[in-house]
Amino acid sequence: MTKKQPLLHVEAATKSYGNKKVCRDVTFSLDKSEIGCLLGPSGCGKTTLLRMIAGFEQLEKGTIKLDGVTVSSPSVNVAPEKRCIGMVFQDYALFPHLTIRENVGFGLSKAVQEKRKARIENLLELVGLADEGRKYPHEISGGQQQRVALARALAPEPNLLLLDEPFSNLDALLRDRLTVEVRDILKEAGTTALLVTHNQHEAFSVADKIGVLFEGRMQQWDSAYDIYHKPTNLEVATFVGEGCLISGRIAAPEKVKCSLGILEGNLSLPCESGCEVDLLLRPEDILHVEDSPVQAKVLHKSFRGPNILYQLGLNSGEQCQALVSSHHNHDIGEAIGITPEVDNLIVFPKQAPR
Repeated sequence: MTKKQPLLHVEAATKSYGNKKVCRDVTFSLDKSEIGCLLGPSGCGKTTLLRMIAGFEQLEKGTIKLDGVTVSSPSVNVAPEKRCIGMVFQDYALFPHLTIRENVGFGLSKAVQEKRKARIENLLELVGLADEGRKYPHEISGGQQQRVALARALAPEPNLLLLDEPFSNLDALLRDRLTVEVRDILKEAGTTALLVTHNQHEAFSVADKIGVLFEGRMQQWDSAYDIYHKPTNLEVATFVGEGCLISGRIAAPEKVKCSLGILEGNLSLPCESGCEVDLLLRPEDILHVEDSPVQAKVLHKSFRGPNILYQLGLNSGEQCQALVSSHHNHDIGEAIGITPEVDNLIVFPKQAPR
């Protein structure tokens, strides 16, 4: 069976500014109609990588291919306007003197008038702004402006859409709602897209594939599920989600002995019996059970409305976290009963003491 060709393939992409390498041998692929996300802290190289894909930055080493055609290498740099790529920027970059309808149609100036008009109306309908076409950008909300920017980028039917921190200027509630809306719009349009963000909740809400970047290196390119439950290294495990590390020893093929007893589940890495490991426990792995013989001391609490995230001290001197219904409101310093319920044992070879 012939393997299908990815729409975007980045191979060993490397870029330096002076003596600082901001991208180091980054490799990943994105299939047609997939939504990908580059996730990582500020300064990890994700925006530079996006700019190289767009054609705004020259590769130092490696190649970037779009639909099998090399558009970037040390000797090739196809102009951005010839790559059939759309861009959605952090600040939307709408034209204030143009109406919403004119903004959406800005990149369609060469289209036949009737086709151009139909395309604009279809896109306004797609992004839920069919009744707002006569308004100007300052007359609509930030979330609506973001959808206009998305419609304008989709108008020329690009092969690939790039989104650079598109939700960072929105408040939390609007951001959460819009990430889901944008995913639905992209999926309905069948658009291949690559998003840059430092917000893991955005990445989980939007992306089919997520690439976690640290210090310019691709640590893992995978589904959201595997990034969370099967992280390839300690950096990914501690960056994505919440949790604490405790010491453990492999007691059997799917058992780890630790300060909470013997835990049984799917091991994230193959380890021999007797191997010393660091075990990552997520807050959802620890249940609050009033009459449990295992007691932990509340060190810190973070109220989250329906839940409280407790930072707990164990008798071993180690710590773990528990996400508990906010009906169970315990004081700092209070001892509470806990019991582990772990399906996935996320383990790593024992590291130096931290």
